[in-house]
Amino acid sequence: MKFYTKKEVADILRVSRKTVENYINAGKLKARKIGGSEKKAGKVLINKKDLQDFIDKS
Repeated sequence: MKFYTKKEVADILRVSRKTVENYINAGKLKARKIGGSEKKAGKVLINKKDLQDFIDKS
């Protein structure tokens, strides 16, 4: 299973990383938070299939 970072998705979609965050926060793009704690942010990863579904709907 292939996963992308927000930066990689931003590069693929040719948008800013903030725009990718907005898509995630709005529920338009599925993402998974890996690791982290209350004080330290984890890594956000986007599954290749979820990215393709987002592109197909756009």
